[in-house]
Amino acid sequence: DLSIPIRYENVPANIALAPSVPTEVRIHVKDKGSALLNYTLGQKFRTITLDVQKLRQDESRYLVGRSTLQEEISKQLLASTSLSHFEPQALSLPFDEQKSKEVPVVFNGSIETQTGFLVSGDILISPSVVTIYGSASLLDSIQSVRTEFLKIEKGKKTVVKNATLETIDGVAFHSEGVSVTIPIEEYTEKTLTVPVRFVQVPERYTVRTFPQEVEVSCNIPVSKFKMLTEDLLVIEIPFRLLEENVSGTLAIDLSSRPEWVKTYRIDPPKIEFLLEQNVRVP
Repeated sequence: DLSIPIRYENVPANIALAPSVPTEVRIHVKDKGSALLNYTLGQKFRTITLDVQKLRQDESRYLVGRSTLQEEISKQLLASTSLSHFEPQALSLPFDEQKSKEVPVVFNGSIETQTGFLVSGDILISPSVVTIYGSASLLDSIQSVRTEFLKIEKGKKTVVKNATLETIDGVAFHSEGVSVTIPIEEYTEKTLTVPVRFVQVPERYTVRTFPQEVEVSCNIPVSKFKMLTEDLLVIEIPFRLLEENVSGTLAIDLSSRPEWVKTYRIDPPKIEFLLEQNVRVP
């Protein structure tokens, strides 16, 4: 009495085979003692692989006939071996229809770049959305799926990698893998003079600042060096911040900048201001 393992492949993503489907076929064979010893100690049976998409379907089950199983078993037996019996004689594989849901794919990993290089933009994943299949209650708890963990070391140019998706128990994926593009560029520094502007100032007030302009040093990709100009960097301070301030000194920050300006510093980081009330001349 021997057994041969069974594996099922190409199971459609929108179905789930029942946990009770057979995972082996038990066989009873006759042969000389030396041949039988070879089965138990030497020769290992190969797994019987069944392509589910090629199986005959009857409503909510797939069917594998006796002749198909016998043929697969016989392929692995010695010519002198007689197959007396095998169990199960045929396979009836029940399955359940799965619910589906589209979810975004998110990057999972760590990125290290060489000195002078940085990630210069958003990480792109294609496809960015995948269809997953599972029970309704399980799908309700899943808002996204992650890529396998990717580790990038000493990056100095754009990286494109194929990645599988992190497995989730009870969930099948319409797509097993995605393409991940990580833009990495050499960075440089550019310093620009930016005026400090005030907005929503009532007509009865005049605002004087010291200084009126500041130096903004931006860390940017080399490819964007010529693109960065003073008009793309904006410092606007609403009047209400001046009214709420009693020290006469105000910390400043950029109100607007291109998304590819990841880091910057402002010199000086604070300005002094004087709020004067205009005197009406008769």
